Amino acid sequence: MKTRSLILAVLLLANGAEAETLSISPTEITEWKAVQARVESRDIVPARARIGGVIEELMISEGDLVTAGQTLGLVIDDKIAFQIDALDAQLAALEVQLETAQAEFARGETLLNQGVVTRQRLAQLSTDVEVTRNQIVSTQAQRAVLTQQQSEGTIVAPADGRVLTVPASRGAVIMPGEPVATIGSGGFYLRLAVPERFAGQLQTGSSIRIATAGAEAGGRLAKIYPQIENGRVIADVEVDKLDTAFVNARILVDVPIGTRQALLAPQSALISRHGVDFIRVENRDGVAVERTVILGANLTGEHEGMTEVISGLSAGDMVVLP
Repeated sequence: MKTRSLILAVLLLANGAEAETLSISPTEITEWKAVQARVESRDIVPARARIGGVIEELMISEGDLVTAGQTLGLVIDDKIAFQIDALDAQLAALEVQLETAQAEFARGETLLNQGVVTRQRLAQLSTDVEVTRNQIVSTQAQRAVLTQQQSEGTIVAPADGRVLTVPASRGAVIMPGEPVATIGSGGFYLRLAVPERFAGQLQTGSSIRIATAGAEAGGRLAKIYPQIENGRVIADVEVDKLDTAFVNARILVDVPIGTRQALLAPQSALISRHGVDFIRVENRDGVAVERTVILGANLTGEHEGMTEVISGLSAGDMVVLP
């Protein structure tokens, strides 16, 4: 149950009229630290060219949304097509050679029955047929390898996400494994760096206030990294409906770094005159008098409608409400 810092009481003023008053007592409030956070993707996956060659087609640009397996471009290596043509010619020659060897073997069988050739010669003709067949199988396997390499010229997206960079361009010559695009995938989050003196106050699951386009949005501290970098603690914040139009965009974030005691007064009880702030309080005689105060920030959330009073009030003072 939330601690209430202000106790409502109804007292009679000296003139006999009834006025509502509040008893001021110290209240525990959350202290916030404003830091800059960056919009980052969980994973940055490069879409690489699997073969070397010339980029014939490039169908993406920075900012595009892609899905896993989507075609991003096409790389063509003309040498592969020439090698396939050479193997096709070898296969044609081997097919003719196989037909000749099979005909020689059939003729040898006939001559063997007539006693013209020996069985040793017939075995040699049979071996020629098997060798030619194996050469055809080997050449077909080499052609299948080249055909597979040719099909690998299609560049596909490795994961769903947004295209962050496209370092290559159409007509450029690239090497195998060279990235054609980088894709941010796995969702987006905020990464922030907090000074290490506040490391002990950070807790996973804490609510984070995020200022987005002038409005207050909320987030949750999802992960705190144990390694301190350059005197700062790195943490990740999950935000619903995070604007991901610009990756690495900086957003102002308020992080809870602890609690402290403060005196709070309702904003409706504040009186401002000639640039000076006053609050009406009851003195010992029960008479309402104006007291000069120095105010802090207006509070939101749990203490909506309250203002911190830095000086001018003490615990136990009775504030007169309008």
